[in-house]
Amino acid sequence: MSYHGNPCWYELGTSDLKAAGDFYGRILNWQVADSGMEGFEYHLAKSDGDMVAGMMSNAGQQGNPPPNWLIYFAVDNCDKTAADIKAAGGKVYKEPDDIPGTGRFAVVADPQGAVFGLLQPDMSQMSEADRAKAEEGGAFNQKKAGHGNWNELMSTDPQAGFAFYSGLFGWTKGEAMDMGDMGTYQLFRYKGVDIGAVMGLGGAPMPAWLPYFGVDGAVTKIVEVIKSAGGKVHHGPIEVPGPAYIAVAQDPQGAWFAVVGAEK
Repeated sequence: MSYHGNPCWYELGTSDLKAAGDFYGRILNWQVADSGMEGFEYHLAKSDGDMVAGMMSNAGQQGNPPPNWLIYFAVDNCDKTAADIKAAGGKVYKEPDDIPGTGRFAVVADPQGAVFGLLQPDMSQMSEADRAKAEEGGAFNQKKAGHGNWNELMSTDPQAGFAFYSGLFGWTKGEAMDMGDMGTYQLFRYKGVDIGAVMGLGGAPMPAWLPYFGVDGAVTKIVEVIKSAGGKVHHGPIEVPGPAYIAVAQDPQGAWFAVVGAEK
């Protein structure tokens, strides 16, 4: 089965691995542990038994980026997709490379500059149970707390941005919402399911992807935990169509993320 275009992994580049792991453990009930990779410290986060995110140091990365979340999308052919991105005016920051036992990956940017990841899963390494989880959504699962729930693109040119990803991943348009001075909030769909939206910058300093993680219980309570754990809440909790409640925040190291839940 093809998962081309499906959000499949969330990866945090941070200045303090231990502190970040502790923070998200409190916020999202993740169990975070070292992956055991030789020569490279990479931590893995589990939620309800599912692998949902990776964490690593961003020290020495190209361009010295601040702490940030990177959303990966599954692709059938990493090399071809990376070439297609270059041809469409995007950039490839990390050329396709293999992760033993996992698959082939690349780090890229759309023509407006928003950075994201590609992952071509190595299906031969998957057990039947892992394949079943992948079919459910894997790290992205809108029915499970602690998993990726929504993927929001802030862009200098939302229309061109949607056209780029639609051509790359086959996404289709969902509902479009008028946000007044903020412009249009255009939902996009993967295989008929709304998985995210594209909008203008909305105050963001540059084009970027923002991951939303699902939470159990009231978002108001999660906001208080975020604050008490050293994070900053910039927006929310507010109600959005669904109905659902969201809050946009930064972790103590500065990485932006958002939470979404059914209760205020």
